[in-house]
Amino acid sequence: MKPIAIFRHSPGEGPGYFATFLDRHSLPWTLFKVDEGVSPPPTPDDFSGLCFMGGPMSVNDDLPWIPRTLELIRNADAKGIPVIGHCLGGQLMAKAFGGTVGRNPVKEIGWGEVSATDAAKDWLDDTARFEAFHWHGETFTLPPGATRILQSSHCANQAFVRGPHLGMQCHVEMTDTMIRSWCELWAAENVPPSASVQTPEQMEENIDARIGAMRAVADRLYTRWIDGLRKA
Repeated sequence: MKPIAIFRHSPGEGPGYFATFLDRHSLPWTLFKVDEGVSPPPTPDDFSGLCFMGGPMSVNDDLPWIPRTLELIRNADAKGIPVIGHCLGGQLMAKAFGGTVGRNPVKEIGWGEVSATDAAKDWLDDTARFEAFHWHGETFTLPPGATRILQSSHCANQAFVRGPHLGMQCHVEMTDTMIRSWCELWAAENVPPSASVQTPEQMEENIDARIGAMRAVADRLYTRWIDGLRKA
């Protein structure tokens, strides 16, 4: 099988648990360090799937790699190559497919409950709700042809599916190391604690149990996504 291409847009927002999942399933992957100036490939032909990670930038920023990424996503869709996105990655997917990205009503930082819609059963079995990790100020609208599968009280669109593609606003790929390193950046967000914003101390409370529970859900989502990988 051809490798899965993983695109990193910030040094601290790598593939995390997604890479662990792929390794456990003996699925090859290649990391593109976009944050170090590596350009996305012109076509997805050398890969069985594409994965886009998070990042502090906006998909509406004037960055040279964003138009190339949007075209790559559209090209993958045309060729039936599945795409998965986490936070910024989900926003890139939404914009590539004709949606828009703008400011969320509130910033979401820390742990927060998301709930599954009726359309989520094919991806999540009987999971009705779970606690996910969040760190975003913007969000996406549902692009044409997409179906919402996750939502929350602070952000209407937490995840969508469109054919074999899965775009997420929340971060199910987190590791304890990633969370602790992001907590060091909390002050720079310059937002007070609220119903949607946790302090670093709150984020690190019961961190192992929380990550374990979220990984059970990530396993379901990732397992369903890899079913669509191009085998040839």
